[in-house]
Amino acid sequence: MFPSVKSFKDQKYHELKQQCIKQRRLFEDPEFPASDESLFYNRCPPGRVEWKRPKELCEDPHLFVNGISAHDLHQGKLGNCWFVAACSCLALRENLWQKVIPSFKEQEWDSKRPQKYAGIFHFQFWYFGQWTDVVIDDRLPTINGELIYCHSNVENEFWSALLEKAYAKLAESYEALDGGTAADAIIDFTGAVAESIDLVKGKYCENISEQMKLFEDLLKVHKRGGLISCSITASSPNDTEVETEMGLIIGHAYSVTAIQKVRLGERLLFSFKSEKLFMIRMRNPWGKKEWNGAWSDQSEEWKKVSDSERKNLGLTIQNDGEFWMTFDDWCQNFTDVDVCRIVNTSYFSIHKTWEKKMVHGAWTKHSEPLKNLSGGCFDYRATFLQNPQYVFDVKKAEDKVLVSLQQQDQRIYKKDGKGDNFPIGFEIFKVELNRDYRIHKLQIQERVATSIYVNTRTVFLRKLLARGRYVLIPTTHYPGIATAFILRLFTDVPSKLRELKLDKPKRTCWSILCGYPRIVTEIKIHSAEGLQKQDRSGGADPYLIIKCENQKVRSAVQQDTVSAIFDTQALFYRKNIERPIIVQVWNSNALCDQFLGQVLLAALPGDPKEPQTRQLRGKGGREADEMPGHITVKVVSSDDLTEL
Repeated sequence: MFPSVKSFKDQKYHELKQQCIKQRRLFEDPEFPASDESLFYNRCPPGRVEWKRPKELCEDPHLFVNGISAHDLHQGKLGNCWFVAACSCLALRENLWQKVIPSFKEQEWDSKRPQKYAGIFHFQFWYFGQWTDVVIDDRLPTINGELIYCHSNVENEFWSALLEKAYAKLAESYEALDGGTAADAIIDFTGAVAESIDLVKGKYCENISEQMKLFEDLLKVHKRGGLISCSITASSPNDTEVETEMGLIIGHAYSVTAIQKVRLGERLLFSFKSEKLFMIRMRNPWGKKEWNGAWSDQSEEWKKVSDSERKNLGLTIQNDGEFWMTFDDWCQNFTDVDVCRIVNTSYFSIHKTWEKKMVHGAWTKHSEPLKNLSGGCFDYRATFLQNPQYVFDVKKAEDKVLVSLQQQDQRIYKKDGKGDNFPIGFEIFKVELNRDYRIHKLQIQERVATSIYVNTRTVFLRKLLARGRYVLIPTTHYPGIATAFILRLFTDVPSKLRELKLDKPKRTCWSILCGYPRIVTEIKIHSAEGLQKQDRSGGADPYLIIKCENQKVRSAVQQDTVSAIFDTQALFYRKNIERPIIVQVWNSNALCDQFLGQVLLAALPGDPKEPQTRQLRGKGGREADEMPGHITVKVVSSDDLTEL
């Protein structure tokens, strides 16, 4: 078992197996019985179903025959090509499938020790952010002595059929697996981060430059252990599983099994110049029906490739469902690709290491606005901020941030006539550097990123963010929807991702002695211009310090300028409203920083909320001497601590 693995339905594999061996009986799973309720909730069976163990179907059953391969899998009578495509991807990565099929040697049938067989198997899935061990018996649904769902092309190999049964148990029935995306299954197999790319909207078939960038990106993902699948979107339900003139199936998931630059012709001795073709190989989960265009199995184009290169590519001339295409043809013929990255969080790696933070959350409904956490997307301005809010920091000047929002798997509700994913997404706002309380009204905050809103289980975004503090707000598209989610954030340096739960400072016993805030003030310094020159080149390295009572917020240093753009934000809960907020401008210097001027702001609730320009002055109050330069500032205050 892997660290912190949870037992599904509290069934512990080793304990159950030992009980069965001791009692000399075969395991029968009470949590997923061999009955129609485990098969269907809506349909009628396609025939008389009999549940049979592998030994009733063949003489010498095995989990694996000659190892594990993408060619082992064939889709059955269930519309779960997406699951089979994901399994084909999984079979390519030994380190990944050995997590899903733990202790596979111990689980294998052993003809020398038949007494160790107890009809029980277990598989592990990354189920809603937690590695989960799922126990099953090995009774499989058959009609006329043949498996009706996923099966191997070898009669006595059963890993795929048993894996499918464990996955169906998670979803509470086989029928719940009818329709889905390969990305969902790959996430459940690996804990990967999934990104969906629309090849049509991205115009990858037209823009050669973007096409080459995509190829290099997919090549890197594949080389680093990522898993990729693709499909052709059906324009109408009638088009699903229709075959195109080129032999491809519409509305059908294909697994990408290889991405390579293929050398054409023989490379001459001492010559390293040769024409290269960008190629991609796919597999149809049906184990048949292949692309019949250029570079298909028996096409003339393969004569341009040397025998040694064909051998390296593993080219097979047979209708096994696997085929090669040029990347350009792939972009022309497919519409969607799911890219599942295994994000590297290991410090012992030659590749980029990411800092990962994961939190569980939920959208919940409540009649009181401050307790409601299901406010809908940004279109619903009145309730949008009534959603969970998460704050994080970007410590570098710039950092590439990966965000993955995953809603709870809805398939378990299909029996109740529900089960469809909710449209979800998220917004990211740049906020005050010291914000530790929830946002109640957007005044000075900057909206810097918006994900797509789509009814998929996972939404992903890559974004380059500047140094500062940010609030991420995950939402359902419509208000009033209740469900759980997990949020994952990957950054180059630790982000301190955490939920903002408090609406305002807590009242404590110290509040009686030291006082409690009377007003809240938001301040945003946009710029400081016309500053006094500090070096021979005529520049300065200015930064801001914003002081309020005993609190202080400092901006980043702007290099070599006397007209600096800061857009620095701060938030203060103020007890003494007679004391002004002080905004100071300083010049950063290796030996001693120089004071460049300051502005005093009363920042009262009745003051103007529009941006204003204020002259810098020396220390000593509002009547101090003027100093070169001015700042542009916006200040908003309220005596309602839950207004801002």
